[in-house]
Amino acid sequence: MHETERHRVILSAVQSKPFASVAELVELTESSEATIRRDIAQLHLKKKLRRVRGGAEALTPAHVTALNGRPFSVNISINIAQKRAIAKAAADLCEDGDTIIINGGTTTFQMVHPLATRRLQILTNSFPIAEHLLNHTKNTVMLPGGTIYREQNIVLSPFENDVIRNFYARRMFMGAQGIGPLGVMEQDPLIIHAEEKLLGQADELVLLVDSAKFSRRSALILCPLTRIHSVVTDDGIEDRHAQMLADAGVRLIVAPVARSARGEEPEAEAAEG
Repeated sequence: MHETERHRVILSAVQSKPFASVAELVELTESSEATIRRDIAQLHLKKKLRRVRGGAEALTPAHVTALNGRPFSVNISINIAQKRAIAKAAADLCEDGDTIIINGGTTTFQMVHPLATRRLQILTNSFPIAEHLLNHTKNTVMLPGGTIYREQNIVLSPFENDVIRNFYARRMFMGAQGIGPLGVMEQDPLIIHAEEKLLGQADELVLLVDSAKFSRRSALILCPLTRIHSVVTDDGIEDRHAQMLADAGVRLIVAPVARSARGEEPEAEAAEG
């Protein structure tokens, strides 16, 4: 991650806390502790934050709490070739007339392009996804009510009696912070709560994760592997991770990245677990 991107992530994190530890910023930026301490010192000198023992704090704390994790604007450009290939393979699972849920995220956002020719009923909590689908497709789009979280560009509601409970979906498409033997992992309790509600409205969960997510861990488990129907990932997935999914009875769909990056149309390879 470039210095400018790291600084954006650090400022976003301290604005939402209003304190962020060095260890937390190391995880968010995937950088070394020395790099983070140097970044904090630079931002402190620029009067963008306040350097304190063990981390940094905001000069003016935000009134609305933000979510843990990197901002949408930073994540959108990471592993973009993999995300596009994964999203194309995921969109190929949809048929006209389907009712689906697309959870907010930078990998799921890439589904908007291959869905341009479809006619689906779509519930999404993502502003960028909803906006693109409304402006460039004929799909029917629904947004839930709730609080707007600007950094992640999503809407989350703490209430149970919202539009979500009246929506049925054949499939829910979702990204994740990480995936491992214990299941699907996320970083923020609010995201966990929102995704649990969405999961209850869908027959099948389709997880969209690039192969790097199999090596990432977080403190919160959303659901076990057995709740997942299909995982769509890129061809960088290791054999041991593919076997982990097979042992859990999860269908694996591998989207070749190299061919798609050359402008060819890859055919996703499906393996029944």
